[in-house]
Amino acid sequence: MKTSRFEVLSPSEIETIHAASMCILAEVGLKVEYQKARQIFAEGGAQVDDAACCVRLPESLVRRALAQAPRAFTMYGADGNFHIEIGGSLPHFAGLGTPTRIIDLESGEVRPTTMQDVVRHIKLIDSCDFIHNSQMDIWPNDIPMTTIHTQSILAWARNSRKTYGMGCYGYLPTLDMMRMTALLVGGKEEMRRRPRFLAICSVHSPLQMAQMQAEGLLICAEYGQPLATSPEAIAGATAPATLAGLLAQENAAILAHITLAQLYRPGTPVLYGTVSTIANMRHGTVALGAVETGLITAASAQLARHYGLPCRSVGAATESKLEDVQAGMERTQTLAAAVLAGVDLITCGGTLDSTMLESEAMLLLDDELCGALLRMERGIEVNEETLALDLIRRIGYAGNYLAEEHTVRHYRSEHYIPRLARREPYDAWVKEGSRSALKMAKQRVRDVLAKHQPVQLDPRLEAELEQYSAMVAQRSLEEFYAFEDVARQVWEGL
Repeated sequence: MKTSRFEVLSPSEIETIHAASMCILAEVGLKVEYQKARQIFAEGGAQVDDAACCVRLPESLVRRALAQAPRAFTMYGADGNFHIEIGGSLPHFAGLGTPTRIIDLESGEVRPTTMQDVVRHIKLIDSCDFIHNSQMDIWPNDIPMTTIHTQSILAWARNSRKTYGMGCYGYLPTLDMMRMTALLVGGKEEMRRRPRFLAICSVHSPLQMAQMQAEGLLICAEYGQPLATSPEAIAGATAPATLAGLLAQENAAILAHITLAQLYRPGTPVLYGTVSTIANMRHGTVALGAVETGLITAASAQLARHYGLPCRSVGAATESKLEDVQAGMERTQTLAAAVLAGVDLITCGGTLDSTMLESEAMLLLDDELCGALLRMERGIEVNEETLALDLIRRIGYAGNYLAEEHTVRHYRSEHYIPRLARREPYDAWVKEGSRSALKMAKQRVRDVLAKHQPVQLDPRLEAELEQYSAMVAQRSLEEFYAFEDVARQVWEGL
């Protein structure tokens, strides 16, 4: 039997939260800064107050939009060979957060992140068995902010065979990312046919749609790239302290963003997402590693299924500042909740301190944890072959099963065999150097980076990508921000 879903809401409670969210959308609405987004909502049948920058949505409009969103979609690597099904029978995993600091692998000291760390991270994810997507998981401090997005696309193109993604960073940067990806994969229509790029659209709390996020959402929708709505509501700070109140508020905001995407380009792939948690009331910060994060995640997965949408959530989050027992406890409780709740894409790899501190060793340990939880989620298959009654009769009480053909046939699929966790007897462990799982993970980081083979791009394609990146590098900061003026935005022929 497959493991039962971890569900925290009854069917009637889901309907109650839905009704509350519809009330919020119809009566309170969202503050929508971006005039183009308000226009799209108005044309779709929403009530728009331009003076207050407020949009109120009737339930009929939301339901019409939800009916146009796909239940599942496929994402591809840059060359189109690698692919994962989002919304299928198995959860998939991705990197987590945008840390600005990293635990140096060799010195153990915490230092600012660099572009080289971004490259290393992409290479490590390329080696993972279960983590298949990097989402600009490290924010470099040593290059201009205006070129981070193009330098990251280049790093992905050169070093990964898996899928990639970044945030919705506003009109001009998002357009850069789409155009560079189109160059890499063979054009805009190829991107629409086989999406390569996961766009993280931040949903601001309480009940806001930021202009830069809306701009990025629309451009990614134009290119047919999946959009992961990502509210980061904080219970007790930017949302009600009660989890039910947080869910009602963030559900309303998520549905409004999904509605915008479907109004602009019907059929745009979307993920119902959450990165919400509780406030750390003692310090006025967040507590992403809290057990309540898992409860919010499980409820969000149920709401996503209610609307017929795939779900994305956070997992393996921790407040710990060290690669320690607390980090292991908290990341397991949040990741297990996401896997067992049936989340389709779980961002979960390699961070500490509310995702602001990166650990390369933890990334590979998280990959192993993902494998273990997938095995738990798969459950126990009971049939004539797995019961092995004939074998039990033959072995009886005087033998063992080590050399049996049935054991050879089944143990690799039935037993999850970790790569880094230590299982040998104590004496053998001491004899082999008393290496902890963390030490094993650090050595594997070194091995992966030493053996990684870059992607061999066509020289002409490499030159085109370099040329585009160089063009972006020549922009002034003023030019970078100038396209936040809607009068300069051109939406025909993107």
